[in-house]
Amino acid sequence: VKYSALVNGFDSVNITKLDVLTGLKTIRVAIAYRNKQMTEVRLPRGYFPSHLEDLKDVVCEYETLEGWSEDISTCTTWEELPTNAKKYCLRIQELLGIPVSWVGVGPDRSSMLKVNVPLNQNDGGAQSLY
Repeated sequence: VKYSALVNGFDSVNITKLDVLTGLKTIRVAIAYRNKQMTEVRLPRGYFPSHLEDLKDVVCEYETLEGWSEDISTCTTWEELPTNAKKYCLRIQELLGIPVSWVGVGPDRSSMLKVNVPLNQNDGGAQSLY
């Protein structure tokens, strides 16, 4: 997603289907790529292989975040989301370096919540809930 945001010039993203993550004890987020042969060498930030042949030699490095069990389909504001759901969205925002504008919590168009959490001006990351 970082690469896609870079090449397409996104100035924000929307996270849809956040509700399908409800009930997972943990959520793994890919944060970097490594070459299979050089497992200690992380590929450059934002790097994505340009050829399928190169992609087969890449493995993901994951970060594990805590999940949530609360039903979020009835949430109507960002503030109503469980803390771990907000942490997940803010971590995505921090990793991408661009704001998350909307979060989908259900199947209807009206199930989109506006997110008004700016990026931290000092380090390009989101304001912390940690």
